[in-house]
Amino acid sequence: MAKRFVYEFGGKKATGNAKMKNLLGGKGANLAEMTNLGIPVPPGFTITTEVCNYYYENKRKLPKKLKEEVKRALRNVEKILGRKFGDAQNPLLVSVRSGARRSMPGMMETVLNIGLTEKTIPGLIKQSGDERFVYDAYRRLITMYSDVVMEKGAGIEPKDEESGIRRQLEKIMNNMKKEKNYRNDLDLNAEDLKELCARFKKMIKQTLKTDFPDDHNLQLWGGIEAVFASWNGKRAVSYRRIEGIPNEWGTAVNVQAMVFGNMGKDSATGVGFTRNPGNGENKFYGEYLINAQGEDVVAGIRTPAPINKYSTSEHNKDLVTLEKTMPTIYKKLDGYQKRLERHYKDMQDIEFTIENSKLYMLQTRVGKRNGPAAVKMAMDMLKEKLISKEEAAMRVTPSQLDELLHPMVDPQAELALKPFAKGLPAGPGGATGQIVFSSNDAVEWTKAGKQVILVREETNPEDVEGMRAAQAILTARGGMTSHAALVARGWGKCCIVGCSDLHINYEKKEISAAGKILHEGEWLTLNGTKGNVYEGKLPMMAAAEENVLLQHFLQVCDSIRSLGVRANADTPDDAHRARNFGAEGIGLMRTEHMFYGKGSEEPLFRLRKMIVSKTPEERQKALEELYPYVKKDIKGVLEAMNGLPVVMRLLDPPLHEFVPREKSRLEQLAKDLNISLDELMQRADALHESNPMMGHRGVRLGVTYPEITNMQVRAIFEAAAELIKEGKDPYPEIMVPVVAEAKELENQKQIVDKIYKEVLAKYNLKKIKHMYGTMIEIPRACIVADKIAETVEFFSYGTNDLTQMGFGFSRDDIGGFLAEYIKKGILPEDPFQSIDQSGIGELISIGIERGRATNSHLEVGICGEHGGDPRSVHFCHRVGMNYVSCSPFRVPIARLAAAQATIIYSTEKKTRKTTKPRAKKRKKR
Repeated sequence: MAKRFVYEFGGKKATGNAKMKNLLGGKGANLAEMTNLGIPVPPGFTITTEVCNYYYENKRKLPKKLKEEVKRALRNVEKILGRKFGDAQNPLLVSVRSGARRSMPGMMETVLNIGLTEKTIPGLIKQSGDERFVYDAYRRLITMYSDVVMEKGAGIEPKDEESGIRRQLEKIMNNMKKEKNYRNDLDLNAEDLKELCARFKKMIKQTLKTDFPDDHNLQLWGGIEAVFASWNGKRAVSYRRIEGIPNEWGTAVNVQAMVFGNMGKDSATGVGFTRNPGNGENKFYGEYLINAQGEDVVAGIRTPAPINKYSTSEHNKDLVTLEKTMPTIYKKLDGYQKRLERHYKDMQDIEFTIENSKLYMLQTRVGKRNGPAAVKMAMDMLKEKLISKEEAAMRVTPSQLDELLHPMVDPQAELALKPFAKGLPAGPGGATGQIVFSSNDAVEWTKAGKQVILVREETNPEDVEGMRAAQAILTARGGMTSHAALVARGWGKCCIVGCSDLHINYEKKEISAAGKILHEGEWLTLNGTKGNVYEGKLPMMAAAEENVLLQHFLQVCDSIRSLGVRANADTPDDAHRARNFGAEGIGLMRTEHMFYGKGSEEPLFRLRKMIVSKTPEERQKALEELYPYVKKDIKGVLEAMNGLPVVMRLLDPPLHEFVPREKSRLEQLAKDLNISLDELMQRADALHESNPMMGHRGVRLGVTYPEITNMQVRAIFEAAAELIKEGKDPYPEIMVPVVAEAKELENQKQIVDKIYKEVLAKYNLKKIKHMYGTMIEIPRACIVADKIAETVEFFSYGTNDLTQMGFGFSRDDIGGFLAEYIKKGILPEDPFQSIDQSGIGELISIGIERGRATNSHLEVGICGEHGGDPRSVHFCHRVGMNYVSCSPFRVPIARLAAAQATIIYSTEKKTRKTTKPRAKKRKKR
């Protein structure tokens, strides 16, 4: 059968459905699904994503047979509506919109009112009986078409934002309103709009050197090609890169009969959410505009009215709700939104138009939401038995969960200040930064290491890079469904919109509110949860750990996941925090961290004495002095994690790192060792190494100075023994770092076994629960893992160093080239952020496979910071690790990612089992 490029919908039946998102895009698939459900949808058709890919693979040419398929589909629309495209008496107008398989709000193009020409205008006036409405629709078509098709679609780059054709036309319209003392667009009458259209055409010819097309077919195909071209537009490419959307997906094109919300007082257009996207409450939330087209709502040009009482805010409380002004239509709309949520089993973002008191649904899609709302919706829907616990876990992304762990403005500091301005709370959490007024400045200032807040009248899709770079976004116009709100909510970024108190002067680069003026570079603080804007830099607070709903959600995740989650922690305080975040143990305690920070002076001084000791006697004396400090810290962490395992890494860094540089400390050290300063300097210089990262560190210290291993192991076992005597349940796991050869571990194990027996005898104990293992961080260790596994009980992959050694990159020096590598596609991402699965991941897989070949009970974990990266967590689940370990604050994200990995891979496993290859049919003779 020949490949089909066009799928129709309308007249209560469609040739597509919701399962065909990959082919029809999200919008097209859902338009088909709503049609099949009997919901009133204006008829139309979808051109598939395969055509988009064909378009780019064939030098921006469309398939030959597409024109015939489009003609056939257009005839079907004409038949359903009884109108004809391009007809002078009874014209059909259409919209042309994009629709990728994943929502990309505002990133691609739309053209409305296609088919309006000098020939069809009289027919539409006769049909509608409203000349003003027709010329209003015409000026919109001219504006959109010249911008989308004639400028962007033609690849014309204006020198700046102000010289673009859309901006030029807006200026003409604003000048006309000033000439006539009009306050808003609705004051323009039919004659004004006729004159405006003539001026628009003149400016288009002057700027773009070509006439606006007065042919309905030229308009249609220009619109279709421009939408395909917008898939590779600058803002769409940026958004895909940020969101991780593959370039090869392509966009579909939806051609749909126009219905008009701007035909008078009994017409309107609006958007709604089946639940509140800002806080997750199970309440229908939305906005609408009387006598308007859809672009007016999201553009923020007019303040939208609330659809119901629940949707009212400080900024629209004086406007009449849809529920009051059109109660019958509101009741129908409410019924459709409930039906759609039940059908899709998720919060829906809907668009609707009312034309002459008749309601049409133009779109439904899964609604974007912020982190707190995502968690609330998932738990509420689980409670309502709308979804399963696995679906609930999949409803929250790791980045959304991260929002709940984000900082907020210190409430005490807020109490002492009056807000500089107030707006709508579109993105939660708090942020502080310096004012910038353009997307480019937001990007450049952020690159320079500054924190910025992007301030705009309203954002548009061209601002996407600056919005991403900024700490927060503040707009003077727009509602909760404006572009800024939608994008910020999708990213979980702090955002305040519709801040009508704010007056922005782009030329002077200043904002003013309540009689105060602030300039570019001055500090603002935003509370995105309340919608408050404060002058200056307010203190921030870490997100509260005691979030009851979050804890319940994570318990649901814990009931699903099979991968353990631990935390990296070096102090009792860190360990307590790790437990609060749900860690099931410590995956890495770096014993050397007791020599940094608070209370480290005394132990660090004794460590330095040990480092510069020249004789075994000097070294042993220094170690005996150091021992009580080491044991105290180890005991504190073991006690905090009572009953849970604690992986304790023996001393790892090169010793020269601990030698003091200040003269006063060197003198004190020389005096305590009873040697001259010159001799001390000679001893310190002797420790210097050309490449310390690969030098005398880790296990090599224990082999050359066994007394160092002896002291640390004794401290671990005696701390555990004392806790056992106190009725506690310690579980130390001793980890030897920087191992490349099995014999290194055999050497150290002899010391561990000897000390273990001595401690048991000293404390009269039968056993101390413990494990002996190693950190795998050298590529050679992955290759000889079978030999290593014969000596140890666990592997813990130190992926930070394994990545350094595997790539030959220094983590501290990659800044000079890594950004270019990612930009030019040499590397897909920073390998220190997410495990390089094809290279470093392969080494890990080899190590696990070989290790378990000789030790089937081998426990395997990961303790690099990759343990908190969701993609890396999925990889760890796939290769059969027992646990991941990350910083305490990333533990909740790892718990969610581990649950999602379990769901994804168990589903894939079931699919592989149930999908059997079909037997080939025999050829008939």
